[in-house]
Amino acid sequence: MVRANGAVSLRELARVVQTSEVTVRRDVRALEAEGLLDRRHGGAVLPGGFTRESGFPQKSHLATAEKTAIADLAASFVEEGEAIVVGAGTTTQELARRLARVPGLTVVTNSLLVAQALAHANRVEVVMTGGTLRGSNYALVGSGAEQSLQGLRVSRAFLSGSGLTAERGLSTSNMLSASVDRALVQAAAEVVVLADHTKLGSDTMFQTVPTDVITRLVTDEPPAHDDRAATELQALADQGVQIAVAGGSGSDAVPPRQPRRDVSLPGPRRVQAGSAGAGLRATSVLSEPAGAEQRAARVADMRRR
Repeated sequence: MVRANGAVSLRELARVVQTSEVTVRRDVRALEAEGLLDRRHGGAVLPGGFTRESGFPQKSHLATAEKTAIADLAASFVEEGEAIVVGAGTTTQELARRLARVPGLTVVTNSLLVAQALAHANRVEVVMTGGTLRGSNYALVGSGAEQSLQGLRVSRAFLSGSGLTAERGLSTSNMLSASVDRALVQAAAEVVVLADHTKLGSDTMFQTVPTDVITRLVTDEPPAHDDRAATELQALADQGVQIAVAGGSGSDAVPPRQPRRDVSLPGPRRVQAGSAGAGLRATSVLSEPAGAEQRAARVADMRRR
């Protein structure tokens, strides 16, 4: 299936072979160990390491439920009359569909999919960058896109990517896309990253947003067995990133272990530690170092909360 389609989701694999996702995940790990495929974004792709990037048809079928939940929560942070930038990606496309209901909004984007989602919104103004069309993700890239963003200033940037780690921040597999994303970041006072739990701990070739520039991460609730995602969430929170977790009865915030230190940045301005976003509530999840069993128990506690 991976050879035929380029990528496949764990959920689809489980449905086809009529078994659980836990069993499929174990088998995919074994196939990855043999070099037959790479695990990525809640599924599997053809092997290619840091440089390989799935196209839009493949990405659009991966982690769809998680992307929907993330988009719902991210949209709650956008206020009437605001000016924002929205980058390219399947998760940001889901966000754009919800932004169509926000009156007086101005959205600057390099994504044809984002613009299409907002094309018929009555009270939303869409401003597109220039640039060269990159067909694999329907985004405008290159010097034309970057130059059109010079001198722009908006309140927030909403970006996605291929991987997110506490060490390097947000990253992507394509150099042209990374360069435009960095230009989008420079135009915004705050940076909001949208990334489902399958991207946590994944690292790709080109860094787009360093961790200390990310204001908030909107993600979904990691499964109890996903120790890597839980560990990465805590590491991001410890570096001052506000964590908004979609799912359950509301959203959860993963608190940092130490008080946040504000840093002076040449680009986007970070929000103050005390400004909890809409719908966030503090929890004790992942507040201390723990082994796999303890982390699993705390993630389960977050689910109950």
